[in-house]
Amino acid sequence: MNWRLLAWGGLAAAALFLIIGGGWLLTLPSRAALGNMPPIASQEADATIAALKPPKRQRPLIAIVGINEQTETTDYLMPYGILKRADVADVVTLATGPGPVTLFPVLKVEPDATIAAFDAQHPDGADYVIVPAMSRDDDPVVVQWIRQQAEKGAIVIGVCVGTMVVASTGLLDGKRATTHWYSLKDLREKHPAIHYIRDRRIVVDQGVATTTGITASMPMSLTLIEAIAGREKAQAVARDIGLPHWDARHDSGAFQFTRPFALTAIQNTLAFWNREQLGIALAPGIDEVSLALAADAWSRTYRSRTVTFAATAEAQPSRNGLRILPDQVATQWPAERLLQPVGSLPPAQALDQTLQRIEARYGGRTADFVAMQLEYPRQGPPN
Repeated sequence: MNWRLLAWGGLAAAALFLIIGGGWLLTLPSRAALGNMPPIASQEADATIAALKPPKRQRPLIAIVGINEQTETTDYLMPYGILKRADVADVVTLATGPGPVTLFPVLKVEPDATIAAFDAQHPDGADYVIVPAMSRDDDPVVVQWIRQQAEKGAIVIGVCVGTMVVASTGLLDGKRATTHWYSLKDLREKHPAIHYIRDRRIVVDQGVATTTGITASMPMSLTLIEAIAGREKAQAVARDIGLPHWDARHDSGAFQFTRPFALTAIQNTLAFWNREQLGIALAPGIDEVSLALAADAWSRTYRSRTVTFAATAEAQPSRNGLRILPDQVATQWPAERLLQPVGSLPPAQALDQTLQRIEARYGGRTADFVAMQLEYPRQGPPN
């Protein structure tokens, strides 16, 4: 009798769960609300560039900081790769402690220095501090260090959910800001003194800049290059990375928690028996921006996880000198689970190609699901 009661109880609980879950799904919008994106007024664009002018050095010093335990992959690597290409500033990657930085959802790198070593070498601080998303937005070590850098005159730039980290320092209180669409509710609840600005990929206010989702690192980096070295230099780098047009325009309504998004997350999570581990070969000179975008995108399908492999356990230097540690030591990978080499296309085009391959492998809904997480409009380049 007891087992029958347990069985019926289990069925009742499952039915209740389905009813509640189904009701919740019905409350979600069936599609994102696409809006209009009027051009950015020249006065606003000029003000943004002026606010990002180098505050100290003629050749600025840019520090990209992360915690050792899970800093977002593309937020950390994309500004590094684009700014290093430009060669208009000295760019260093930092960690709060010694050892590698484990990025999420994939990759592991050796930073250039710890924040302690950076402080010893540069007691006057950086010109710019770029803050990626991190697994926790209130790490006391990184929060204190960002505050100290701001006190020394650095412009602080929160990328994506890095806005939440910057918000924890108090530097955004009373200022305008933006963040990744998924974190907007948390930003409003935890930091009500911040004035959220919609329909802008980049918002700058009194020495602090913030951006929308992950791929906003592209226009943010180009805008910073323009502030440092002029429009022509930024345009040259933009052509090199495959993004000839960029500005702060953004359709915030196009990115939200929709019914298709939720259903894809549920369906792909439940298909645990069909999950794949996909391999990316690491080689010296690999483009860190294209690698980050491809590895990040494939790891957000909820159907696959990417790992890097190389013939030895030694770190492999990227195109711009960042040392990337392989996840596995191997000389080859099963052909059906080997991802094609990255870096043959400009990074922006490499992301488009990756999304096309995800669609071919898992379907259009999964590709849209990944693009939504990256806050990337699939019908063209980030805008």
